[in-house]
Amino acid sequence: MLDLIQLPLFEQFKDANEYYSTAFHESIHSTMKESRCNRAEERKDKLVAFSSDEYSKEELVAELGSASLMNIIGIETRKSFRNSSAYIQSWLSVLKNDVKFIVSASSEAEKAVNYILNIEA
Repeated sequence: MLDLIQLPLFEQFKDANEYYSTAFHESIHSTMKESRCNRAEERKDKLVAFSSDEYSKEELVAELGSASLMNIIGIETRKSFRNSSAYIQSWLSVLKNDVKFIVSASSEAEKAVNYILNIEA
């Protein structure tokens, strides 16, 4: 089965970096599947409602991965960095700045980035 990532039109973004940041964020989410990085298995039988710990952790994974990809391909700007930082901080505050979540999310984001870039870990 082919999975598609749906995004607003390119023209709807203020600049190209915002488009790519969003596209990368959604691409990282797409690695959750069992056949990819298998983060879905960790969430099986858990509440994944908006602002739950599980939802928040996945948002952290996606944004950390997006920020990494922006940096790796060289299109990160001060503005995109600030936007990502603010988004990450907002989810960390939901998680009450629990260090275990940022460490775990960073590890999962790295796996997702490596998957997207086809890098063997």
